[in-house]
Amino acid sequence: MRIAVFASGRGTNFEKIADGIVSGKINGEIALLFTDRKEAPVIEKAKERGIEVVFLSPSKFESRESYDREILNILERYKIDLICLAGYMRIVTPVLIEPFKHRILNIHPSLLPAFPGLNVQKKAVDYGVKISGATVHIVDTGVDTGPVVVQAAVPVDINDTDKSLSEKILRWEHRIYPQAVKWFVDGRVKVVGRKVVIEGADYTSLPAVPALEDF
Repeated sequence: MRIAVFASGRGTNFEKIADGIVSGKINGEIALLFTDRKEAPVIEKAKERGIEVVFLSPSKFESRESYDREILNILERYKIDLICLAGYMRIVTPVLIEPFKHRILNIHPSLLPAFPGLNVQKKAVDYGVKISGATVHIVDTGVDTGPVVVQAAVPVDINDTDKSLSEKILRWEHRIYPQAVKWFVDGRVKVVGRKVVIEGADYTSLPAVPALEDF
């Protein structure tokens, strides 16, 4: 399966997916790293791994839709099967979502539907929640509203800051995202309405549901 990873920043989740492929756990290849930021640190990480990088400046397009239309052309040329958003800081429009229905994954640092959008860890700390976490979901036309694939719970300490909570959540992001990609590549992900079912998975234990098998 040919995967395109979209990233705008450091690319730590990109690294973990790439590592899962190198280790043989994920039977696919990252055919493309796409970024909307010319100076994103993830670019160097992709080049170190010999992964092709495409940068496309949003400023050259009159709308989000026209930007995504050009992205779609790029993905078609690369014969992409699956898109993984990994710290991609742009809202994806239906222009891209519809042709890739149920084939775009995203990682979000909260237990959705709680705290969608940006500044998530600060929102969680300020609200005083006792449990936060990370979610991999399928992208739909809303903001962080798509069907949930897998979640991991993280306890929030009374002394946590947004930075310390971010670090705790990120450790679980690095496990659940490559696991979700592997399930998808292996053909075990089934979408029924709003529900995502991983065939043969264990849904009975915490902190990750379904239980992680490989990461």
